[in-house]
Amino acid sequence: MILLRPVLSSATAMALVQSAVAHAQTLGIGIAVAVVDAGGAVQAMWRMDDVAPVVADFALDKAMTARMLKSATAALGERMEVSASFRHGMASRPRMLAWGGGLPILHEGLVIGGIGVSGAKDTDDIACAEAALRAAGLV
Repeated sequence: MILLRPVLSSATAMALVQSAVAHAQTLGIGIAVAVVDAGGAVQAMWRMDDVAPVVADFALDKAMTARMLKSATAALGERMEVSASFRHGMASRPRMLAWGGGLPILHEGLVIGGIGVSGAKDTDDIACAEAALRAAGLV
């Protein structure tokens, strides 16, 4: 049996980055955005002017976390608040970040990647990631 899986193209990844940045500009904020594919490899990444370099690492961590856990990073943060054992376990995992701004990228119910946005308030980071997914028809 052959199983086929949709693939996140580099063109779509770049369009996601551009849409997130465009939304950030409308909000008057600076962000970094990262997009990873289904295997967690970086597909596209951008850091706006005057955004600290470490913020790009945060964006990548959010994208990786959303991809690996197949859920929004904000949901991970909420779960960590109520479970000390979960919090301690997650703290020992590399590239896991529970701040809002990371979302899985879905296509027909399958996770094909993750997007992470960082640099502003969680609500603004989430809004930029959601705007990018909407613009690409991946909601």
